[in-house]
Amino acid sequence: MTDANNDHLNSLNNAAHDGCAEFQAQLPELIGDNQDASLHPHVQGCANCAELVRDLMYIAQQAKLLLPLHDPSPELWNKIEAQLPTKG
Repeated sequence: MTDANNDHLNSLNNAAHDGCAEFQAQLPELIGDNQDASLHPHVQGCANCAELVRDLMYIAQQAKLLLPLHDPSPELWNKIEAQLPTKG
C-alpha cells in the first residue's frame, strides 16, 4: 500500500472513531429520554455501535429480571425495622 492509501485509510478510521465517540457521548441522553438508540443514524451505519446498543439493551432487559416482582409487604418492613439497632 502506498503512503497516500494509508493516509486515506487512517483519515477514514479517525472519522469513524470520531462519529462513534460523538454517538457514545449522546447515548446516556438517548437512553434517559427513552429513545430507541438503535434507530440513531450513526448506529444504522456502524456495526460497532450497533453491537454496543444491542448489548446495552440486553443488559437492561436482564437487569429488569433482577428486580422483585412485588414490593415487600409492610409487615416485612416492620420486621426489618425491629431488627435494626436504635440510635441513642
